[in-house]
This record gives sequence, structure tokens and C-alpha cells, in this order.
Amino acid sequence: MMHKRLRRYSMLKRYGQIIEVLQKYGFGYIVERIGLTSFRDLTFSFIKKQKVEHINTPKPVRVRMVLEELGTTYIKLGQLLSMRHDIVPPAYAKEFSKLQDDVPHFDFDEVEVIIREELRHPIAELFDEFDKKPLACASIGQVHRAKLKNGENVVVKVQRPGIKEVIESDLDIMYSMAKLIDEHIPEARLYRPVEIVDELSRSILEEIDYTHEGWNTDRFAYNFRDNMQVHIPKVYWNYTSKRVLTLEFIEGVKASRVDLLEKQGFDRSKIAFVVGEAFMQQVFDDGIFHADLHPGNVLIMKDGSVAFLDFGMTGHLSSEMRDMFMDGLTALVKGDSALLVEISRAMGCINYQVDIRSLKADIEYFRSKYYGKAPKNIDASKVIEELIGILREHQVTVPHNIALLVRGIVAVEGFTLVIDANFNLTELIESCAAKEISARYYPQNLARKTSSNLLSWSRLFQKAPTKISHILDNAENGCINIKFESEEGNRLIYEINIASNRLSFSLIVSAIIIASSFIIQTNVYPLVPFIGSLGFMVASIFGMWLVYNMLRTGRV
Repeated sequence: MMHKRLRRYSMLKRYGQIIEVLQKYGFGYIVERIGLTSFRDLTFSFIKKQKVEHINTPKPVRVRMVLEELGTTYIKLGQLLSMRHDIVPPAYAKEFSKLQDDVPHFDFDEVEVIIREELRHPIAELFDEFDKKPLACASIGQVHRAKLKNGENVVVKVQRPGIKEVIESDLDIMYSMAKLIDEHIPEARLYRPVEIVDELSRSILEEIDYTHEGWNTDRFAYNFRDNMQVHIPKVYWNYTSKRVLTLEFIEGVKASRVDLLEKQGFDRSKIAFVVGEAFMQQVFDDGIFHADLHPGNVLIMKDGSVAFLDFGMTGHLSSEMRDMFMDGLTALVKGDSALLVEISRAMGCINYQVDIRSLKADIEYFRSKYYGKAPKNIDASKVIEELIGILREHQVTVPHNIALLVRGIVAVEGFTLVIDANFNLTELIESCAAKEISARYYPQNLARKTSSNLLSWSRLFQKAPTKISHILDNAENGCINIKFESEEGNRLIYEINIASNRLSFSLIVSAIIIASSFIIQTNVYPLVPFIGSLGFMVASIFGMWLVYNMLRTGRV
């Protein structure tokens, strides 16, 4: 019971901090629109009012500042939104990409405690050497270099103490605020706040469970087991848990150090090709891909092979989604905008609000700009950015895994351009896509697809009578509900609620004044006049507060 009370108090305190930061950067109107004005007034009655800062700073910058000040979970939210170009305008996405979660390292004493709790043994019994100074720090954890008792060099990622509880509490508050935004700010529904928090929740809860990263690493190692040009670090499962991850230490030069690569005589064009081809294998063959292959996550080993690091952010594509992705590419190349729209429907990207005719026209114009151009003359990231911009204008939403794929493609193209400015990822994508489309028509693949479709149709026909019967029963019993929603109606209800609350409050103040007048007129001394005067004081305070609130909100 005490734990629940402490958690409730902690959440109320966090609400206060969020409201304070929103006020500070000029977003107090959001607090008002989602119905937290009374909470704000209660919170701010005990603290000094803060002057709005950076009021002349562009809004995207101020939003980034809000996220930075609110800490880890909100920084992760901004980083997630930075790759959702289908939802977030370019200026915001660009600003959110600047968000960094670098923080000071935590004490080695806490590292020792966490390792003992997670691995059931002290550091001295597990490791022959353990560097107290971390190699890298972030908001969720930090990395230390160590050596096992058998002499193998490893890196140990240790989770920051208490971070799981902070993130879970923040997510609870985010869900509440997302629902309020969805309910009270109709124009914000385009950004799908609740779905975004769902997406963040899945992503960040996986990130704070290090076993997920370990499983991802092992899966990549299996997929590239026969590729001698790609190396994936080994996971030491006996030294790994939800809060501790132990991986093979890999010697090499970071791909971001182009000067060292040049100095040591590495073939940079070969490196770019290996990374690009490996990414194509992940997308078209494996169905799981590294979504953050920037130069800092790639090491070039002494023998010239490429090592991928940090599998915390990965995307997954089912065989069905890969087929639809390939169909979309084919439709785009052939200029079949109708097919592209139908594929978008199948992906769940298009709702009833989308103007299909206008969308088709814009896609046709987009395709005509690049029709006939050689792949080597096309910048893949710019093409993707322009297409996503068209989808955003028409309120077409992109599934999370496709958004991650877009991020992955942009990251890989950025990587290859750093390593070899002459490398063209578009040509490689076209070549791999052509092979994949040809492979679809192999007899064995066609037979497998036909068999799968027959099974699906069989299940559909088996379930159809039961489903139809349930629908008819519900209709007969009057249990079918039709939901009708009007944005203007919701706003009207909100305004009526405010007006009715103020009217009720005014009636209460009036009643106090009348009652106090009658009490004073009774002339029973000394207590009764005091009570009457106290009533007048209370009514005056309430009345002034009501007038102040009406003037402040502009609803007189």
C-alpha cells in the first residue's frame, strides 16, 4: 500500500515537472487544451511562476529543448519521431535528430552491485580484469572493458540503476497525456499520439531488456555465419541478463575514422560494397535488419572484414510485408499508382480521410520526375524523403517496420557516402530487387505461395458461417453499435463543461454570500459575525480567483 502511495506521489510530482517545463518553453496552451488547468493551478500555487524562455526561438527547437529537459524517456520519444518523416514535419524531424542521451557515468560501486544482483557473483569471481572507467556512457547504461577468467577480452554493458522504474513511470504518464491530447485536440489525431506511445513503449522496453539485444546479435551471427567478410560479436550468455550484456571485444578501426582507414591502406570502395550488400541481404533474405548502421556502429578489422555493433535497434519484415514492399517498388517503377494505393491499403496506411484521386496524381508526378533516369544519377535518400513527404501531405501513415527500413536505408547510404563518395546505393537496391522479383517466379516459390493462399481461403470459408451467424445474432439482439464522432461536437461539449463548471462555482459563491449576510443579521455575538465575515472573505477569494481564471484564459 505504501509503495502504491509513493508511486502515486512520484507520478503527481512528475506531472508537475512536465507542466512546469511546458510552461517554461511557451507550451502552456497545451496544458489548458487537454484539461489540466486545475492541476496546473494547484501545482503552480506553491512555486514561483517562471518566465517563458526562448519565446522567439523557432518552435521545433523549443520542442527539442522540452524533450531534453524532461530526460531519457522523452529523448527516446524524440529520437523515435526523428525517423517518422511520415508523421513529423521535416523541420521537427531534423531538430529531433540532434537529440543526444549522453550523460555522466554512474559510480563503479553501483556497477558492482548490479553485476552481483544479476549474475549472482561479485566481479572478482567472474572476471580476471574489469576496467573501472567506462568506454562509453548513455542514459540507459554504460560499457566497460573486461577480461574473462579464460583470458578472452569482452565488453560489458551495465544498465543504469533505477532507469527501468523511471521509464515505466514516464510511459504511464505519456499514455495518459496522449489520450487527453487525442480527446481534446482533434487536429493532433493526425500524429496518432497513442500509437506513437505504443511504438515507443515496445521499443524502449525491449532496449532496457538486454537479453533482446543478445538474441538479435545471435540471430545476425547465424544469418551471416557463411559470410567471411562480415563479423558479428559473440554473446556470452553465462555473463548476460536483463541488466547486464557481455559481448566479444573486437579490435578494429571505427568506420568514421576515414583518415585511419586511408592511412592503413584499406579498400574503402570494398568496405562500402560489403556493408551495402550485407544490408540488402538483411532486408530481402533474412527479414531482420540493422536500423542504425552509421559509421560509429561499424568496425573495420585487420583482415579487412567488417564488424557490425549495437543491435539494440533492429527492424523486422515478415515474408508478407517483404512481398508487399517488393510489389510497391514494382508499382512505383512501372508507374502503376492504382496498384501502389492498393498496396498501401493492404499495409493499413490509408484511412477514409485520404483523397485517393489527389494522392494518385501526386504519385504520378513524383514518378515522372525520375522516370528514365539511370540509377547512378538518383540519390536514394532524397527520393525516399520526397515520397514520404507526399505521403505525409495526404495523411498516409507508414507502418513502424517500414519507417525503420527507411531509416536503415538512409543510414546505410550515409555510411557508404562517408566511406566512398562514388558508391551508389540506388544501383545496388535495383540489382537486389530485380533478383528478388525474378526469384518469385521460380516453380518452387510459386507452389509454396499457392499452397499458402489455399490454406488461407480454406480457413476463411470455414470461419465465415460462424462469423456471419454472430453478426446476425448481435443485430437481432440490438447489440450492434455504430460510433459517430464529430470534432466540432467534442469541442462544443468541452466548452459546455467549462461553462457549466463556472456557473456551478458562481452559484456556490453566491450562496455563500447570501448565507453570510443572513448570519451577520442575526446579531448573535461574538461568534456569528465572525463566521459571516469569514464567509464573505471566502466568497471574495473564490470570486477573484474565478475572474482571474476567466481573464487569463480569455473566456470571459
